[in-house]
Amino acid sequence: MTEKHPSLNSQDPSDIDRDAGTAVMQEHKTTVMPPPLYRVLLHNDDFTPMDFVVMILEKYFRKTHAEAVEVMLSVHNKGLGVCGVYSFEIAETKVSYVLETAREHEYPLQCTMERA
Repeated sequence: MTEKHPSLNSQDPSDIDRDAGTAVMQEHKTTVMPPPLYRVLLHNDDFTPMDFVVMILEKYFRKTHAEAVEVMLSVHNKGLGVCGVYSFEIAETKVSYVLETAREHEYPLQCTMERA
């Protein structure tokens, strides 16, 4: 009586013998990276009123009045203020809204984004 090879009778695909002309199935793990984030920045200028900057921060960045004033003062005193950190598409949209609103009101307010 001949002995059968144990891997040929097995139901588990990982037990299949490579010498029998079949392949071993392996699991591949994929790593999903979170999307990169971007800071939205307001830049100081000598013409845009502080109240307008506060309104922009409250409307487009959902800041409370106190938070908006704090960011506006950072823009005024340091020349730059961080409005928030978002995924690329959201940051791009917010920059677009701010620039469009500033132009409609004829203010030179600059809003940019940079990788966080």
